[in-house]
Amino acid sequence: MANKKGPTKGSGGKHRLKLRGRGPTPKAEDRVYHKAYKAKQENMKRQAADPRLAARRRADRFASDPSDLVLGRNAVLEALRVGVPSSQLYVGARLEHDDRTREIIRLAGQAGLNILEADRLELNHIAHASNHQGVVLKVEPYEYATLDQLASKAEKHATAVAGIGGSTAIAARPLFIALDGVTDPQNLGAVIRSAAAFGASGVILPERRSASVTAAAWKVSAGAAAHLPVARVVNLTKAIEALRDRGYYAVGLDGGGRTLVGETGFESDPLIVVLGSEGKGLSRLVREACDTIASIPISSAVESLNASVAAGISLYAVATARRKAADAPSEA
Repeated sequence: MANKKGPTKGSGGKHRLKLRGRGPTPKAEDRVYHKAYKAKQENMKRQAADPRLAARRRADRFASDPSDLVLGRNAVLEALRVGVPSSQLYVGARLEHDDRTREIIRLAGQAGLNILEADRLELNHIAHASNHQGVVLKVEPYEYATLDQLASKAEKHATAVAGIGGSTAIAARPLFIALDGVTDPQNLGAVIRSAAAFGASGVILPERRSASVTAAAWKVSAGAAAHLPVARVVNLTKAIEALRDRGYYAVGLDGGGRTLVGETGFESDPLIVVLGSEGKGLSRLVREACDTIASIPISSAVESLNASVAAGISLYAVATARRKAADAPSEA
């Protein structure tokens, strides 16, 4: 009877297997028959059709470190003229061309670069900025030398010149610029340019707390980075000590120097000129690793000099001292 009182008979576990493997209930947006699923599909279609998102997806394939990019017509043209090693040139679609863009495309073609067309939204995403003026140049990562490669090349050149003889032997002796805590890539580029102008053998940088040879440094160096080797070292103090073991002398530049730059007595020897940052100067350990500390005579109204300016003055002073030393025997 349906209305019988007392305990009713259960299944006794006969239907237990029917409850297995069902798992949790799917979300509403994952059930094809639910309106939330249909709303999700419509939203995905709208996103796929959005030109901004489509441009970002296409640009993600060419994502680059902003420090490896040169933006703007003047900057890109200058980089191509001085031969900055590059891999790709991005040009805006429907770009209004002028003399600069025509020369940019011509130089990029001569250099064998990949020239890719992108719309404005894609270029904004690739450049991480909107001030690209329709052209973006991707620069190749700089290939640094090791300290041993730097020293060996300079010493080999000095030996070859010494074998020929003449007054150029002293001028050809190894001369390095080491930078301690210089973090501005434009400063670094200017130092490289000065070093190349005054016949330095190379530039030494620490890996940490230092500028790298990026697109900005390349541009300021005016192409000098293409033929002047730059080494990156883990520890600048140990690098200076290693070169001193090879017969080099280290002259640090600081306002409280014991002598004037160019008058240390080490100018005619294999030499390392060590420059610090404009604000902090040389670190304690780097300062202690130097054979002497020299200063540049400046007006008391100026506290310190920019690193690139100090590098140019110091290198000129060393070149002048070497020239005088080379001329001294003939005057005797």
